[in-house]
Amino acid sequence: MDLAFLHPLYEHQGPWASVYVDLSRHTEDTAHERELTAAAVARELAEQGADDATCRAVREAVEGLRHATDPHGRALFACAGRVVLDPPLARPPYGGTTADWAPLPHVSPLLDLAGEDPVCVVAYVDRKGADFELRSALGSSDAGGVTGRQWPVHRTSTVDWSERHFQLRVENTWEHNAAEIADALAVCQEETGADLLILVGDDRERRSVHERLPKRLRDRIAEASRGAGSRLLDDEVEGLREDHVRSRAREDLDRFLAARTPDGEGRAGAAEGVPALVEAAREHRIDELLVIPDAPDTHREVWIGEEADQLAVRRTELKTLGEQNSWSARADDALLRSAVMTGAAAISVTPALPSEAAEKTPVGGLGALLRWK
Repeated sequence: MDLAFLHPLYEHQGPWASVYVDLSRHTEDTAHERELTAAAVARELAEQGADDATCRAVREAVEGLRHATDPHGRALFACAGRVVLDPPLARPPYGGTTADWAPLPHVSPLLDLAGEDPVCVVAYVDRKGADFELRSALGSSDAGGVTGRQWPVHRTSTVDWSERHFQLRVENTWEHNAAEIADALAVCQEETGADLLILVGDDRERRSVHERLPKRLRDRIAEASRGAGSRLLDDEVEGLREDHVRSRAREDLDRFLAARTPDGEGRAGAAEGVPALVEAAREHRIDELLVIPDAPDTHREVWIGEEADQLAVRRTELKTLGEQNSWSARADDALLRSAVMTGAAAISVTPALPSEAAEKTPVGGLGALLRWK
């Protein structure tokens, strides 16, 4: 998951209000209930020490959602009397609406609530062309399509020379249309940033399109066998999206496991555990941070300074490094700030995996793939 959109959160000194608003409940009294939620959130932040201006800004922002149609929820990050960022969520917050006041924005829940939501393009393929549909946790929308050659597209049952010639033209039409569909689908993926492409149709038609897609997209493709005109049900699309998430998580863990082994110079390509990750963050060596939500190390206390690479396991370490101002912060939020601001390539959250993958997960729930100069 690319978290470059979080940069604005780290361009301001805290403390920060981090609110995860559950918008999944819809009743006749929804507007009134959300007004009550807004008041409760502001009260909770005030009790934690938030300033009046920030409490007021958050309350107004939550009240502004009383008629929102978001199916799941919204995250709000505010400081100094202003809401700086309010991304939508792909699933409701666990345990309902929450509010935190801390030196750093509490963004780690966002990895799980918004990060693993693969946007996909469903391509309904037949011999004449394809229709594209964009699907995500927020719903579906038309994504265009392509129309190929319309004639000839059907075989005949006779075997004389003219009919064999006609059938060859049919074959050529199929191949031409498959190539056009593949080209259009590749463009659609690039324009939408889709993580997953689902090919739906007869076996031969799906295979023909699959074979013509660029190699860069091969690991993003799933297939579903359907007759002409048949559509996938919502739960079928969701199942394919979940399979894709698990597959990518396994790949991340496999790369992490392989990188644990030191190279010929005795340097490992992976680190785990808070002390090792803090050291790697100070040296700008985190390339990809792996986080397991609510694992033991995510809650550990570390100490941070004003800059993203000023962090330590003990407060005295920061003073030794010359940082006079320091604050206590959660390990996951401190490492996320450092990774985002020092240009980590990606930040992954590991979803629930089968028990046989347990030994591959980072100790304590935090790990990183490293880069070396």
